[in-house]
Amino acid sequence: MTGEGILQLFAYTIPTIITGVIAFYFFRLHTNNEEGRRRFLLHKDTQQSTLPIRLQAYERMALFLERISIPSLVVRVAPKTSDKGAYEQLLIKTIENEFEHNLSQQIYLSDECWNVIKAAKSATIQMIRKAGMSETDSADKLREDVLTETMDKSSPSATALAFVKKEIGELW
Repeated sequence: MTGEGILQLFAYTIPTIITGVIAFYFFRLHTNNEEGRRRFLLHKDTQQSTLPIRLQAYERMALFLERISIPSLVVRVAPKTSDKGAYEQLLIKTIENEFEHNLSQQIYLSDECWNVIKAAKSATIQMIRKAGMSETDSADKLREDVLTETMDKSSPSATALAFVKKEIGELW
């Protein structure tokens, strides 16, 4: 092969290689774009079907937080006997039952929101236990002490409910 033949070979090969590389680049760009579009459409369809379920989970947790708020709890759960310890256990058991009833909702909530709700539940139980350590001798007096304890400060349920509302607002 002569120098002129090699030069002719390069003259035909280089444009072919350049055209091939450009075609490959555009094909790859198009494929990635289509994949991104499909992923977006799938995500959009998933969002439309799961949003009502997620909202229902937030709604149920808001109801849970309202039900375990101290004023609501002591009005709804009356003492069965005058035994202070039995009433304290009844209040705690009621909170635990409410929580267990809504346990499955955690899969629709963010981890942070779920942790805030668990913390509110634990703090509410601690407030009841703290009031139970007082020198009271009857369930009715414990009921008053628990209510008095929560009147001075913000309830854990109210704080958690504010967080839930904020997170729901971020869904829109």
